[in-house]
Amino acid sequence: MLIRRVIPCLDCRDGRVVKGVRFSNLRDVGSPIECAGAYEAQGADEIVLLDVSATPEGREHQVQTVRAVRETLSIPLTVGGGVRSMENARGLLEAGADKVAVNTAAVDDPSLIDELAGRFGCQCTVLAVDAARNQDGSWCIVVQSGRTRTGLDAVDWCRDGVQRGAGEILLTSFDRDGTRSGYDLELLAAVTHRVSVPVIASGGASSPEHMFEALRAGADAVLAAGIFHDAKFTVADVKNFLARNGIEVRQ
Repeated sequence: MLIRRVIPCLDCRDGRVVKGVRFSNLRDVGSPIECAGAYEAQGADEIVLLDVSATPEGREHQVQTVRAVRETLSIPLTVGGGVRSMENARGLLEAGADKVAVNTAAVDDPSLIDELAGRFGCQCTVLAVDAARNQDGSWCIVVQSGRTRTGLDAVDWCRDGVQRGAGEILLTSFDRDGTRSGYDLELLAAVTHRVSVPVIASGGASSPEHMFEALRAGADAVLAAGIFHDAKFTVADVKNFLARNGIEVRQ
């Protein structure tokens, strides 16, 4: 059976972990170094570190934060936020990232995905997708940390990104982010049926049940932030629940 992953997410601003709703009203929840170490001890399979203010502020990811977090971890680290060029990506990988996630810059210039995959490999290239539901039930891409709504179809964009070399999709429902109302299972199913690479479900989880539903809907991994930051559940709690319900996880 395929082993499924449980991934805590550290949204960072100015070197601190923050959490909000639909990428706004951010509150401080702690040090990324301490959070990353705690989640690894709980059994996290990976850590995703996203600089949520880098793109809106027009700057690069804070490399020093990545380097400091890497020093505490032995599990994979994916880093995103403010990645606009090969040089940005190279700096993050040299600082200790195992994978680099691109979002807004890839929408602006899709050839960036080709370049990253060609230089660093598909396994290091993650396409981060923030999708908002349209009135007709489809989904469009939002960029600039949710500030700008594009006319780009989210499912088509995921397919195109994989064709360009993305080795993984980090799929976030903008509508569900921070709401704790559960993942957008329809979005998740629509994307997983169109791509051949692993898809990480993100946005809306508040319970192990939500994570189970996402994995049953086709996700290869589930990502969450608030429920771990607020100690509602530990990573071990989630994995124990999934294992009891027939999902293969690394214990």
